[in-house]
Amino acid sequence: MQWIRQTFAVLALNVRTIPQRLSSSGVAIVGIAGVVVVFVSVLSIAAGFAAAMQSSGSPDRALVMRSGADSEMTSGLSGVDVDVIKQAPGIRRDGQAPLAAAELVVIIDLPKITSPDAPANVPVRGIGPESIPLRSEFSIVEGRMFKFGTNEVIAGRAAKGQFVNLNVGNTVVSGQNRWDVVGIFESDGGVAETEIWIDARTLQGAYRRGNTYQSLLARLESRDSYDAFRDWLTSNPQLNVSIRRENEYYASQSQALTRLIRTIGFGIAALMGIGAVFGAILTMYTAVATRAREIATLRALGFNTGSVLVSVLAESMVLGLIGGTIGGAAAYLAFNGYQTSTMNFQTFSQVAFAFRVTPQLLAMGLFYALLMGLIGGLFPAIRAARLPIPVALREL
Repeated sequence: MQWIRQTFAVLALNVRTIPQRLSSSGVAIVGIAGVVVVFVSVLSIAAGFAAAMQSSGSPDRALVMRSGADSEMTSGLSGVDVDVIKQAPGIRRDGQAPLAAAELVVIIDLPKITSPDAPANVPVRGIGPESIPLRSEFSIVEGRMFKFGTNEVIAGRAAKGQFVNLNVGNTVVSGQNRWDVVGIFESDGGVAETEIWIDARTLQGAYRRGNTYQSLLARLESRDSYDAFRDWLTSNPQLNVSIRRENEYYASQSQALTRLIRTIGFGIAALMGIGAVFGAILTMYTAVATRAREIATLRALGFNTGSVLVSVLAESMVLGLIGGTIGGAAAYLAFNGYQTSTMNFQTFSQVAFAFRVTPQLLAMGLFYALLMGLIGGLFPAIRAARLPIPVALREL
């Protein structure tokens, strides 16, 4: 108990004198805060991208693609394949009509609003009338739904905010194709909001695709119907297809880019963290040097070396806590909800999303700040604990 009282007494004294050493303490605080801002902001990119992809799709829907295809862009289904797939058990039906839609996706170049001279790959999805009842999350928020069999299109809310000429009344020009934007839609913040939707037959004609598609989306009778649906299709000799739940497909599409961003984020944070740790070491060495006589006096009065060591470490961690809190707050205010888009390397198309500074990321940033404070205070704390009392008492 005496050791604990001594430790808290010395710690309280150290913390109260931090404002007196504000210039040197500020170096450590600013360095740690900067590391946390970069660390949290970079990882918020991965969190936002993963959230946009993982919030897409539903476990009640299944996506059918050509066997071996890892994305819709590398898949292909013929009209005959589509007719056979729609006969599979497990598909929910509206009367005699299966709730399944064959769709195709092409990529067009559109300039970004923020950089008009840098075209980006924007996905255009060809859908049929049956595609809309499949997606309960779909809603028109501006304008109206396009008319099938025409050159009208609707654009996702996120695409409208990132690319030019996607407001209602604009015309999208791609090669010799001209499509009139008549509506803006939402899809619960999913990746579909980065797409442009058009009649599938119109898109097939514009790109000479004949009666071919990229994928088929089917609503299942229930989540438990998935196995029967998959087994029937994979065992059918007429077909060569792979089946995935829609939400699992989109979640898998985020893995490569998310892993890359996280690797970069941890790498940058590690390099910057080294500099911040050296800043904390210099700060705490300065604190120990300027208070050498004070520390020696406390030890001469009976305070043990353990109390001195723990108190110096704790002071360094307090600086880390302050820096981490400032850095986390700055990252949240500056980046949370920031809208952007990036290339999904698995589909070679743009995905619009918002940075997400989550509580988990803030906790990770704060933990990293405390770790930097702990490492930065370790050697100065050992020096303070080992400082000879007679030598320290003679220091000015």
